[in-house]
Amino acid sequence: MSFFVGFPSKLPDVGTTIFTVMSRRATELGAVNVGQGFPDYDIDPRLAACVAEAVAAGHNQYAPMEGNVGLRAAIAAKILAAGGRRIDPETELTVTCGGTESIYSAIQAVITPGSEAIVFDPSYDAYDPAVRLAGGRCIHIPLAAPQFRYDWERVRATLSERTRLIVINNPHNPACTVASIADLDALAELTRDRPITVLADEVYEHVQYDGRVHRSVIDHPELQERSYAVYSFGKTLHITGWRVGYCVARPELTRELRKVHQFNTFSISAPLQAAIRLYLERHPDAWREVAAFFSAKRDLLLARLADSGLRLPPAAGSYFQLADYSSLDGVADITDVEFTEMLLNEAGVAVIPLSPFYREPPADMRIVRLCVAKRDATLTEAAARISAWTRGAGRS
Repeated sequence: MSFFVGFPSKLPDVGTTIFTVMSRRATELGAVNVGQGFPDYDIDPRLAACVAEAVAAGHNQYAPMEGNVGLRAAIAAKILAAGGRRIDPETELTVTCGGTESIYSAIQAVITPGSEAIVFDPSYDAYDPAVRLAGGRCIHIPLAAPQFRYDWERVRATLSERTRLIVINNPHNPACTVASIADLDALAELTRDRPITVLADEVYEHVQYDGRVHRSVIDHPELQERSYAVYSFGKTLHITGWRVGYCVARPELTRELRKVHQFNTFSISAPLQAAIRLYLERHPDAWREVAAFFSAKRDLLLARLADSGLRLPPAAGSYFQLADYSSLDGVADITDVEFTEMLLNEAGVAVIPLSPFYREPPADMRIVRLCVAKRDATLTEAAARISAWTRGAGRS
């Protein structure tokens, strides 16, 4: 029996995300899940203890719409300690329901019916629907594999009088690249004297490898004036299920974001905000351990897959690693979606194809994404299954 909905869908082409689908399939098949980006290890017990302490202290009612005052102060201190500029936690910082709500609220604040936003494919799947729900049009500019570098001249040619927003992701998920100072300078030059806002998804700010240093739009002398920068404690403190993120922007931009935020989520879990505040005050350098922590996991996965026959350009940032299967015998001609299905069913490992991150995926896309935010045992088992599968089929 079918039921009449009574209104046309605003997102008729949007279904269940590939992350949800692959995680569900992995559970059904008992596969090792290195697809969806969430840790499978315990959080710091000192952080867990802070939750109980926050609840006992009475942080159980609505938090301020802008975010816990002490937490915002702690975030501002962290940004300064990380080498960033001094921000005003009262007027330039808003705590949101994860990074995704920051992204959504910023897009709703900027995009109006008929305006356009530029995103770079492969892109995180939350950008395009948010633009469309605001009545705008999303312009997708592809980043060519395997380098996935920005083509700023192509961006220049794409700009129009309708362009109101450019969305960048740095470090980039799923391309695993990191934007350079030259990239930010080019972005600043392209948006100079234009009514264009920049939305920088920087949730993996501390997950950078091989000595790289994060370059943020909020520290760039030009971009800081016209940018929203989005962050997530889910990535920094390994607590993706807490859904606590924040957005940094100049006061004028922050005011517009808060107008959306207050009628979207209004305020975020009071005890979790209070717990993070306690943790940051007591362990202000906790974020400094993130790069080394994930670097060891990336290197473990690369070492265990060294004889798999996969091409594995070391990730520059994010807690993902790309794997190119185009040199494997017998599978080089199948799509990345077909490859993930084969790997799931035959090797018992769930990974994520890259093509769903594109509006128009390249016909020769032969790359999948693996998450390194897993226990060492999980990464070792996943790599062993993949390598055994490629060797057993004579592919590597």
